[in-house]
Amino acid sequence: MSDPAVILMAYGSPDRLSDVPAYYADIRGGRPIRPEQLDDLVARYRALGIDDAQGPSPLNAITEDTRASLERVLGLPVFTGMRHWQPRIGAAVEDALERGHDTLVGLVLAPHWSSLSIAKYLELFEQAVARRAETRFVREWGTEPGFVELLGQRIRAARRADSHVVFTAHSLPARIVEIGDAYPESLLQTARLVADRAAISDWSFAFQSESPTGEPWLGPDILDHLTELRRSGVEEVLVCPVGFVSDHLEIRWDIDVEAVERAQELGLRLTRIAMPNADPDFVETLATIVRRELAAVTA
Repeated sequence: MSDPAVILMAYGSPDRLSDVPAYYADIRGGRPIRPEQLDDLVARYRALGIDDAQGPSPLNAITEDTRASLERVLGLPVFTGMRHWQPRIGAAVEDALERGHDTLVGLVLAPHWSSLSIAKYLELFEQAVARRAETRFVREWGTEPGFVELLGQRIRAARRADSHVVFTAHSLPARIVEIGDAYPESLLQTARLVADRAAISDWSFAFQSESPTGEPWLGPDILDHLTELRRSGVEEVLVCPVGFVSDHLEIRWDIDVEAVERAQELGLRLTRIAMPNADPDFVETLATIVRRELAAVTA
């Protein structure tokens, strides 16, 4: 190892409203898009304050802040690669290789492995490198002590004495269970660790952000789960999105708008923890992961 660098990968977000059609088409991968689905996505981004005048999306700015902070902490170049937006994962890899970096650590800003999520990042990463550098890819890091500690702290800071904590993560098609994908259990493992660290026993798990694909997805969906919690007598809910690390659409819309509206309809008080974003403690956790991978290269 002579010149390492990090490829920090994220899902990506459109920078402007006019980017949403191309962005959504990329996510759909050639599958048909109903006009009402596109209109709904545009409306969501507009509601979050994204337009064609203000410049790059504040959602992507969070990723850039994380990248820049990680680069400072590590003292190593960190390149951002997006799965569905610019700069692409392939472009980030090419940039790193052109600058002479011969050891690349791939790290995704999502903690839990799945064959339908992180595996796609790995595929794009390996295709781009094409054996032109030594690589390390972090498959999952949802049990990383620094991550668990940070979420535990956030729960302790935000929870009222009688709040029921709901851990959430992005839902995926239920067929992943049939192929033995460990995604659901990995999420529960993180939730248990965080609950222990926060010293709470009154908690449950729900999924969110299901896409309209016409097939069954992992559940329960948080909106349905809130209804069941209210029926059981719960009056206050604190959401801890354990499967996410930043304030992007799935947090600011799915939780802060849709889940809050459903809670209000049910007579529930719903709040959520502050997301890690580019918090120094979170960035230090990412740095710890990268240092461990680099140490493995030289071992």
